[in-house]
Amino acid sequence: MASINQVAAKDTAEAVHKISQISNKGVLGEFKQFISRGSMVDMAVGVVMGSAVTSVVNAIVNNLISPLIAMIFGKPDLSGLLTISYRNATISFGAILTALLNFLLIAIAVYFCIIMPINKLRQLSRAASGIKDQPNAPSPQDQTLQLLRQIAEDIHQSTGSDSQQAGTGLHKGQD
Repeated sequence: MASINQVAAKDTAEAVHKISQISNKGVLGEFKQFISRGSMVDMAVGVVMGSAVTSVVNAIVNNLISPLIAMIFGKPDLSGLLTISYRNATISFGAILTALLNFLLIAIAVYFCIIMPINKLRQLSRAASGIKDQPNAPSPQDQTLQLLRQIAEDIHQSTGSDSQQAGTGLHKGQD
């Protein structure tokens, strides 16, 4: 009985191997690589998390912010406030304020619910693995400034005149 199971397992393993070889070639293989890329998975996670955060923010807006606005202004929605109508055209500053408020709430929720915990998790994992942050590494702005200084020095050396460097304003002591 054991030998029949072993033969069946071997046949199944061979069939799976043949199918995986076929699926790794051509269009199917390229599609498989495309789907399994880290950026694709990250994007899918981002879309799912974005919709979850949106529902939380909408609940906060509908159940907390809008009632507070209704208590202050008498209306739960600012889109009807601060409107100018002329010849069937309406400009609504209240709608813009509502959209800005929603944007700020979403940005705050994303930062505090997603970005901060992920950054904290990364710091903890770096600390656990013994990787130290490099505080002495130059910032991108400093790297750009160093590159511009080097270009100015190269131009100065190739022309041999001080007027080029004086015109650029990129002296060594400036930031």
